[in-house]
Amino acid sequence: MEIFLDTANIDEIKKGVDWGIVDGVTTNPTLVSKEQALFEERIKEICDVVQGPVSAEVVSTKYEGMVEEAQKLAKLSEHVVVKIPLIPDGIKAIRTLSRKGIKTNATLVFSPLQALLAAKAGASYVSPFIGRMDDIGNTGMTIVEEIMDIFINYGYDTKVIVASVRHPQHVLEAALIGADVVTMPFGVLEKMFKHPMTDIGLENFLKDWEKYQEYLKNKDKN
Repeated sequence: MEIFLDTANIDEIKKGVDWGIVDGVTTNPTLVSKEQALFEERIKEICDVVQGPVSAEVVSTKYEGMVEEAQKLAKLSEHVVVKIPLIPDGIKAIRTLSRKGIKTNATLVFSPLQALLAAKAGASYVSPFIGRMDDIGNTGMTIVEEIMDIFINYGYDTKVIVASVRHPQHVLEAALIGADVVTMPFGVLEKMFKHPMTDIGLENFLKDWEKYQEYLKNKDKN
């Protein structure tokens, strides 16, 4: 399973890449604005750091505008994947862009049927927002399971990005289902390292090592 960071923070991205576990990034104008950065410049900077898929979102909701924006974004880097909202004009834009060889990520997916439409249109990725589904009382991960089943049934190459992740349990569930990608805030990635038994084990190991070093010093004195 690939791990993407859902952020526009360069320091977070650099740290994740340095760990050797971050494969790509998803971002949008809202995340970039929080960093007080220029959108296109930040997208190029992220692409240079991650050297993997970087989803950058259009702001237009009309077919012509989405296609125009997507073509400009795609010129920023070979790593750019254009995020397109799953609306009728968006599906049409995905179809056009896929024929032009531009990678797309159908975003704001909340049902398996929406994902099916995106795959038929040629989307490179679909992003079901599971956290937002959980927020309204549904089980978001069920949608991921159904999308995966549909794509396997019909041999679609479209990859599933589990998005709107709230906590490490979402990541675990996605991995057990076999989702292609999970995109998450940096804080969720950090939590994946954590386990109290790891901390206790490391603490005990260091104490034992310190005692052993004291033993060696005393032995040499004798």
